[in-house]
Amino acid sequence: MPKIYDITRTVTPTTAVWPGDGPMAYSWTAKKVDGSSVNLARVEMSCHTGTHMDATYHYDDAGVHPAAMPLESYIGRAYVATISRETGGITPDDLPDGLPHTLQRILIHSRYSDLPDDVFDENFPYPTVELIDWLATRGCRLFGVDMPSVDAFDSTDLPVHHRLKHHDIANLEILTLKDVPDGEYELIALPLKLDYVCGGPVRAILRELT
Repeated sequence: MPKIYDITRTVTPTTAVWPGDGPMAYSWTAKKVDGSSVNLARVEMSCHTGTHMDATYHYDDAGVHPAAMPLESYIGRAYVATISRETGGITPDDLPDGLPHTLQRILIHSRYSDLPDDVFDENFPYPTVELIDWLATRGCRLFGVDMPSVDAFDSTDLPVHHRLKHHDIANLEILTLKDVPDGEYELIALPLKLDYVCGGPVRAILRELT
């Protein structure tokens, strides 16, 4: 059987969130110990908690909600590429040698994957517009990172988010790629079919190719 790598952050009340977002919280609406026939919980959290996708509505009022994002972007061959850059803008020169010429999906593995789930580091490396333009020439349709955003922490105009939309490239954020060797895999990271909102959690896995 092909090996499967779970590249999804675990979501708990202590999972780090973007400053200003509330932590994940849950409460029980029914419990068997209290006489109910089932245990039933209610969950509250930001749409961008843990490993998630951004719908284009997140940064563009003319964008679409998660339910309308193209599913084919989130499933298929993907290449994991480790970078050594620890802070600042990631350019094509930061990518390792030997990448396939066609990169329909690429997942960037940085030092951020080594951080525990409850740590938020605002000095994360982030992709540049130059990198997104370069990936577009390689046929990219999905760009994934292990960092909290595809733009710098202090960015307000979000140029990389908008560049991704310009090229019709979907994105994933806050992956965890710590124990995944560089190379090509099958990615499955389907988002919940949420409407009206700006993003949503995914259960992202990589499966070794046979």
